[in-house]
Amino acid sequence: MFIVDKAAAATMDNKIPAPKIIFFDIDDTLSRNGIIAEHNQATLEALAKTDIKLVISTGRSKAILPEDILALLEADVLDAIICMNGQYSFNKEGIISHYPLTDTQTNKIVLLCKKSELIHKFDSATHIAWSDENDRLREYNAITPNSILDPDYYKANTVYQCSVFFNNQEEKMQDVDFAQDDLKLVHWHHIGADILPAEASKARGIIDLCLHYDIDAKDCMAFGDGMNDLEMFDLVGYAVAMGDAKQELIARADFVTGTIEEYGIQAVLEQFHIAS
Repeated sequence: MFIVDKAAAATMDNKIPAPKIIFFDIDDTLSRNGIIAEHNQATLEALAKTDIKLVISTGRSKAILPEDILALLEADVLDAIICMNGQYSFNKEGIISHYPLTDTQTNKIVLLCKKSELIHKFDSATHIAWSDENDRLREYNAITPNSILDPDYYKANTVYQCSVFFNNQEEKMQDVDFAQDDLKLVHWHHIGADILPAEASKARGIIDLCLHYDIDAKDCMAFGDGMNDLEMFDLVGYAVAMGDAKQELIARADFVTGTIEEYGIQAVLEQFHIAS
């Protein structure tokens, strides 16, 4: 399955120029349930033999990046990782860019979460720290070494984003004017969202990586499926929505492909005549 919008259709009769960097979201783009699909891993390994840079662009905290993704970075299949919605970017050599939350921002976020009576977590480069626990979180923390209960963690540690969980109450916090505090709420699921600085996005991480590698954003491709991919899609030259992506993202995409199970990434790369 490979669908193009009418704006892109005019290029289909000729070979489309290959991108110089490809950015991949993780969840529901490369991976299902936190595990990369075997055919997607094989494709990344094949792409690593080309001159194209391969970069992860995810909302996940660095502390809970999947082991299979980190192994690909260690094996030089991936060139870099953008995590925490552009708040932190790194490669094997170290940090490329990072944007810690200020004390003013963290204090305001905590007040907003307490007012809405929501369990929340702050993400650092090493841990995710929860404000409270329930049965599900106790089970999760027991099997996740970097996930801890510490409502005051943000006071003594550098943190980059906050996540809130709605318990199937997506309407919560919808009346909060985040913009007045230079913040925003970005949904990644119907039961959860991230609270970030207004200027934070995967797009900012991509700009940082483009500067790092001296590549123009118009020469970049990005694959994604969620609402935190919107700014990324507006920036890159080739924006590809997965077949089960949010409708709002599909509307912003240059290309729409199949799902993971439909080999959506491979269909696009084949159309671009890129090794897959």
